[in-house]
Amino acid sequence: MSALHPLLVLHSLLRWLVLASLLYAIINAYRKWRSGAAFQKNDSIARVLTVIIAHTQLVVGLMLYALSPLVSYFWKNFSTAIHERQVRFFGMEHIFVMILAILILTIGSAKAKRKATDSEKHRTVLIWFTIALLLILSSVPWAFSPLVSRPWVRW
Repeated sequence: MSALHPLLVLHSLLRWLVLASLLYAIINAYRKWRSGAAFQKNDSIARVLTVIIAHTQLVVGLMLYALSPLVSYFWKNFSTAIHERQVRFFGMEHIFVMILAILILTIGSAKAKRKATDSEKHRTVLIWFTIALLLILSSVPWAFSPLVSRPWVRW
């Protein structure tokens, strides 16, 4: 078994935690923003926990990126690899979009924390986390993708 295997398994499992925490935070923010509810400690915990899970996923992803033979091939053979869909996806597209998504998630969390009213806090989480979720959904190598696919869960 290669050194990559445990990281791939962890990255695969963390994907679902990232998605679940993001969906929870977004749905919670939407419901509470629409109802005018107060921004409570549990809302703040959901916001922070979502960012922590996403950052953990990013660290694991960066370790995979550094160790991946596919990524190594991409950079060593850039002029030809850029034309190979799966190699380009993992060598460039996936990492760029995911870093952007986590940057947006982090900025949104920080902005929400600093908003003056509860409604503004919920609305900020809703907007920024939704943008991050859409970016993430666009760059996950889903099992059903005709372009680049990976299993639902790696074991």
